Amino acid sequence: MFRFGNPEYLYLLVLIPALAFLYLTFSYLRSKKLERFGNLKLVSHLMPDVSTLRPVTKFYLMLLALLLLIFTMAAPQFGTRLQTIERKGIEIVVAIDVSNSMNAEDVSPSRLERAKQAVSRLTDQLVNDRIGLVVFAGRAYTQMPITNDYASAKMFLSSINTDIVPVQGTTIGAAIEQSINSFSDHDDVNRAIVLISDGENHEDDAIGAARRAAEMGIKVYTVGIGSPDGGPIPTAQNGNFLRDREGNVVITKMDPDMLAGIANAGNGEYIATDNIRSGINNLISELSDIEQTEFDSVQYTDFEDQFQYLALIALIILLIDFIILERKNRLLKHIDLFTVNDDNSKNEQPLNK
Repeated sequence: MFRFGNPEYLYLLVLIPALAFLYLTFSYLRSKKLERFGNLKLVSHLMPDVSTLRPVTKFYLMLLALLLLIFTMAAPQFGTRLQTIERKGIEIVVAIDVSNSMNAEDVSPSRLERAKQAVSRLTDQLVNDRIGLVVFAGRAYTQMPITNDYASAKMFLSSINTDIVPVQGTTIGAAIEQSINSFSDHDDVNRAIVLISDGENHEDDAIGAARRAAEMGIKVYTVGIGSPDGGPIPTAQNGNFLRDREGNVVITKMDPDMLAGIANAGNGEYIATDNIRSGINNLISELSDIEQTEFDSVQYTDFEDQFQYLALIALIILLIDFIILERKNRLLKHIDLFTVNDDNSKNEQPLNK
């Protein structure tokens, strides 16, 4: 398994494109200034020691060295030993609504972004529990199988958008069924489903699905995203909103009664997230009341640092950059291996006259 020991240093990677942009900009401005003196080919003859290739080569070598040094500081590591560890917790599958109505901005920045923030905060609070992700609109899919790798969970979470499910609609019942199928095969682990949606469900029996989950010992919690007053649904065109067949702007409203009914049927609780922090704290409190059970977890326990190889390559590149001069070498600039000497060519006699 690969990981970075200090991933916060990876933010420095923004320096690479920024420096490249600045260099290209200054190079362009410099060439424009030289054009004021005349044709660039003629001006170059007035500066025989100036090289156009060497400064560019030195800059990109320096940029490559900087890139390697950033990865060096991030401390790349490879897992070297797997170990089975006993953990005590529960399994949680988070089902996130990705239908178009989740693009509504009646809560800032949008319903979907608010939902992702809620899941991120939930993940930060987990310790030994396992988590999985399900996305649903007109259909439901497992986005991430059940795992205790919270870093991977956040990575998958960041990629979620309303285009991830090709079939539009809202099938909360299918999402609950898919969540049930996403749990592990362990029979002695307590489980919970956290359904995050605006509650607009017109296509299947979500109450019945929640009741079936409860019969299997799985609690269903619902988290409401949106406002009862609702808001329009933005479309791909800037400034435009989704309209019905009569041309009226469609207003989508959160349905708290539906979400509360699903939670009641699933022996869980309905949690409104008018305030993400308090809402997730309430959810964590509810989940902590579920009895935790022991289960085995296989994970890498020993990691070996690999930064020294990157540091060595960066050092070699910096040494090469130091050796290369920006101007042409006066001792070597007259050597041309591909041009025949004029004097020698004059002395050559044809073999056959």
